[in-house]
Amino acid sequence: MNNNSTDSVKDLTTRVTNFLQRNFPQIQMHGGNAAIEYLDEDSGEVHIQLGGACSGCGISPMTIQAIKRRMVKEIPEINKVQANTGQTTAAETDMSPSLPGQSDDKSSTQGPDIPF
Repeated sequence: MNNNSTDSVKDLTTRVTNFLQRNFPQIQMHGGNAAIEYLDEDSGEVHIQLGGACSGCGISPMTIQAIKRRMVKEIPEINKVQANTGQTTAAETDMSPSLPGQSDDKSSTQGPDIPF
């Protein structure tokens, strides 16, 4: 890896870190943290890991969506953002929420049909 490439990756990493610090101070104020887990400059893909209080926070899916939406707008080299809290949620897996009994799949583990 040449020196220019190394500097470019460091610059992109710095800009992603600054984005997180600048745009999401509430993460830290609420006892959470955010870190770059993976960054691929060639593909423009970044993985962000939210931790601390974010892991059990009910609004972390909204935070994840805000990160995804705003980062690609503010940092042109970023094309794809993956963010998670270590817990699988609809926002992280791109699945729609559903209620028990809504699925036609009999092997579903969503629970029994609602009797009313």
